[in-house]
Amino acid sequence: MRPTKSNSWFTSFAKGTAKATGRPAAFAAAAGVIILWGITGPLFKFSDTWQLVINTSTTIITFLMVFLIQNTQNRDTEALQVKLDELLRVTTGAHVALLDLEELDDKDLDRIRNDYEKLAKKAREQLARGEDDTDVAELEDEPDIASPGSSAKPKRASKGQKAKGKE
Repeated sequence: MRPTKSNSWFTSFAKGTAKATGRPAAFAAAAGVIILWGITGPLFKFSDTWQLVINTSTTIITFLMVFLIQNTQNRDTEALQVKLDELLRVTTGAHVALLDLEELDDKDLDRIRNDYEKLAKKAREQLARGEDDTDVAELEDEPDIASPGSSAKPKRASKGQKAKGKE
């Protein structure tokens, strides 16, 4: 299954705006506008109208940006969730019942989180006793990545540990 890109004008607009406003140049431009506004204060005798211009402008821009940012955040979160769901789906031994956790109510999420906190505590206790908390080799036991043309040999997993896919 190959996803297709969205043709929605709003999605394209939101993505483009988020990309453009997230750049240093956009920040510099906004800061420049504020500096220019501040410099013009004496020219307009710091009048109510002078203050109203910046207040109204920033309020309108902020109001609109909230919706664009939320749209982008929702889309990114949903895409990330689907990717995580796919990793769970293809991982042997994974609890596939966790695929739709975001749909559960707070009580059920708290219960599941408590179960995982107990697992984490148990794993930390195992580590404190010098035991492994996984059957996968530690990073320092992973093979070295040799540069092209190098004759470096991979490191072996330490005794008591098994490298993934090897005994």
